[in-house]
Amino acid sequence: MTALGLIGIVVGLALLVYAIYKGYSLVIAAPVATMVVILFNGMPFIGSMFGPEKSYMSGLASFMLSNFPVFLFGAILAKYMDKSGAALSIAEKLMSLVGTSSPYRALVSLFVIASVLTFGGINVFVVIFILIPMALPIFKRYNISWGLVIIPIFGGGATYTMTMIPGSPSLHNVVLSNALGTPLTAAPLVGALTSVAAVAFLLIYMKVALARSLRKNEKFEGDEGSMGGTDMFARERPSFLVSILPIVVLLALILALSFVSQIIIYALLAAIVLSAVLFRRYIKQKDVINQGTADSLTSVLATGSTIAFGSFAVGVPAFSSVFHAILSIPGNPYISLSVGTMVLAGISASSVGAEGIAVKSFAPAYLHLGLSPETVHRAIAISAGTSLFPHNGFLAVFNGLARLTLRQSFVRAFISLHVPHYIGIVILVILASTGLA
Repeated sequence: MTALGLIGIVVGLALLVYAIYKGYSLVIAAPVATMVVILFNGMPFIGSMFGPEKSYMSGLASFMLSNFPVFLFGAILAKYMDKSGAALSIAEKLMSLVGTSSPYRALVSLFVIASVLTFGGINVFVVIFILIPMALPIFKRYNISWGLVIIPIFGGGATYTMTMIPGSPSLHNVVLSNALGTPLTAAPLVGALTSVAAVAFLLIYMKVALARSLRKNEKFEGDEGSMGGTDMFARERPSFLVSILPIVVLLALILALSFVSQIIIYALLAAIVLSAVLFRRYIKQKDVINQGTADSLTSVLATGSTIAFGSFAVGVPAFSSVFHAILSIPGNPYISLSVGTMVLAGISASSVGAEGIAVKSFAPAYLHLGLSPETVHRAIAISAGTSLFPHNGFLAVFNGLARLTLRQSFVRAFISLHVPHYIGIVILVILASTGLA
């Protein structure tokens, strides 16, 4: 049954990826893939799908319970920024600062903004809700291929600020800190060096990808309807200072009140109320709220569905043999720890989900070997960052908001997110082998 059960996980995962590629909704594809896993593992159907514990539905409900407010308020705030023209004002100011002669500098600016927002504690899903409407007019003005937007947003928002840089308030860092009793600055040398290496790679990759796109004479191909037409910069909109105020308040509250539980929710609510007041003459309040709510429902269900599938798949009894095989990998123990965490990230398509499983299933064995808890913390965090696969909920949300297909986005997204983490793992193993970590 173990071999058959593992085959079921592979078949279910393949079915999920194929369904996504063909354009089926994750809300339907994920439970169907879970049914395949249940069938191959000989598990009771009703209990495994709808039971109160360790079922597909309990996994989905747990994710919704923890994350729905962030998705809801993040989407509404982004809609206020978009429909009022505030994102357009911020983008225009950004372009005036970087100049109009260098598309590369525009990409770097987006990269920096994504980095600042995520290092400021803003959830990466909220960041894409905010940055996509901000990036659209920039790409239109510079006539840059819209597919390149993936690199600065994924690179700046979901790599080094999420898993590497010491002191990051990201959920990925906090989960491990709470579980292992380690500080957010765990393994500072490893975190600092891997962050520098990740930034260097991403800046180079951005430059190379842009140059290749320009050589191919690729132009902006975004959705004109979502841009408001070619005269978008002529529309009436709030000034830059007024436009940026809700984002400044959001960041300030998160940084100043980081000790408050669920501060991101309170900060988002404050930013929404401020937006409703400041942008009232440029929008219809009811339309903005309704559209933001609709966007959030699609996003949270898509993300939760994939995480529920992954959590269920790695929890079936047959998967225990995989854990044992990983633990027996010879050589530097950080290699097997990283490999194991990456396997979990690939199946669950969730870095936080992979961390949660790894810290329970892998960490105790490696700590028993005498490994540093801080280095184990950083190894799991960096390895879990390799969670971007076709069934990844973050990618699905991004594609939906940016109106990109999986074929248009996946390769650049994979390189932007995976390669910096692979580099980070190599650096960590080298430092650990030489006694510096």
